[in-house]
Amino acid sequence: MSGNGPKSLSDLMFRPGGAVESLVRQADAAANLVALLRSGIGGALGQSIRAASLQPDGTLVVAAASSAWAARLRFESERMRSLCREQQLNCTRVVVRVAEPEAGAAS
Repeated sequence: MSGNGPKSLSDLMFRPGGAVESLVRQADAAANLVALLRSGIGGALGQSIRAASLQPDGTLVVAAASSAWAARLRFESERMRSLCREQQLNCTRVVVRVAEPEAGAAS
């Protein structure tokens, strides 16, 4: 019998080292990174960070709530790099982008 047959949902969801476990790890890492940046930057500027990810090449990609917040966050690039380095994260550069509007937000 081939190993390519249907798999049970519990196998897919709870198998150690599976795709779901990998996604959960990535989501946790992203949430922890956003929390680190928000607390390190502080105030309304820190809260304007919607998402963040650290790419394998060392690029920290930060999504800001608006273009105005993105412009202000770009001035904090060195601080964000320092916050990452304090956590032994390899951050070589910072790219700040504007996040997509949240669903249901007025245009």
